[in-house]
Amino acid sequence: MERIILVEASDEYAGQIEQFRREIFEHDPEDGNFLAGCMSLEETDSAEDWIKICQLRKSGLTCKQAGADVPSHTYFAIRKSDNRLVGVIDLRHHIDHPILGIWGGHCGYSVRPSERGKGYGKEMLRLNIKNAKSMEIKRLLVTCYPDNKASEKVILANGGVYDKKIIVAGKEINRYWINISM
Repeated sequence: MERIILVEASDEYAGQIEQFRREIFEHDPEDGNFLAGCMSLEETDSAEDWIKICQLRKSGLTCKQAGADVPSHTYFAIRKSDNRLVGVIDLRHHIDHPILGIWGGHCGYSVRPSERGKGYGKEMLRLNIKNAKSMEIKRLLVTCYPDNKASEKVILANGGVYDKKIIVAGKEINRYWINISM
């Protein structure tokens, strides 16, 4: 796997976000969780508008304007060798919320279909755990559907400990906790 970094959502990558969105829509049209970590990207008219929403979500004072109850940061996973956006991951500042505390968790992530199977998801979550540590989050709740074996591997490889299975809207969801050493 080539080295990646996480950078905050910015207009510099607007064109790549459009490509990322198109690629996911073409590859995963039936997947109900196809844009995990990309809240509202499927509903936004342009990448620039979505990036503005990401900026609003960063603050507790403005996140409600962006349709979020909890502030969060959105990061682009950028491959260093060619500056290619390979994925998106978010980090909610807390999960003191009825949905997030039960099944939404602290973060969601999506890897570009053409870049899957290369270890980027694992590295994205590892880097996001560092972000969580800097925000003084002590435990990270991460969830996935039981049939999403790739996501389960990513979570387990980053120290995820299975908590329990829950049912939401008739679908099973697995909960995992990642302890963050301070």
